Amino acid sequence: MSPTFAQLGVPESIVKALARRGITEPFEIQAATVADAMAGRDVCGQAPSGSGKTLAFGLPLLTRCERADPYLPTSLVLTPTRELAEQISKVLTPLAHEMDLDVVAVYGGTSYSKQTRPLKRGVEVVVACPGRLLDLMQNGALSLEKVDIIVIDEADRMADM
Repeated sequence: MSPTFAQLGVPESIVKALARRGITEPFEIQAATVADAMAGRDVCGQAPSGSGKTLAFGLPLLTRCERADPYLPTSLVLTPTRELAEQISKVLTPLAHEMDLDVVAVYGGTSYSKQTRPLKRGVEVVVACPGRLLDLMQNGALSLEKVDIIVIDEADRMADM
């Protein structure tokens, strides 16, 4: 029998938020990785699309995430495409709000102000494509000096690039 989200260490508020979205049992990748990631251990996972990888890294990330100061996010998710950055942001944002955290997706081809306004306020989780991330850093719109949690989503694709 698979463990519950609560047994994996996911806070009750997030367990309830997941249940409201119809997510009541962890998928295989979540059951295999969440407890270790919640304990602060490095995790490397591989699973097919649609298997729950975003929550597998997102639940521990949100649970362990520290509050951010302006321009100083505390967690970073690197991803190769803007579509994936937006998708990850849409999954994490409602759960982050349950914990009074903020998420912003940063990627090229969209307005700087839409991305820099939240960074100026202080955003805990930045979901970024490498090009725009570097651009924002070079322009002083954000610094990674306070980041202590990093996720590299689709690391194989990122390495190929």
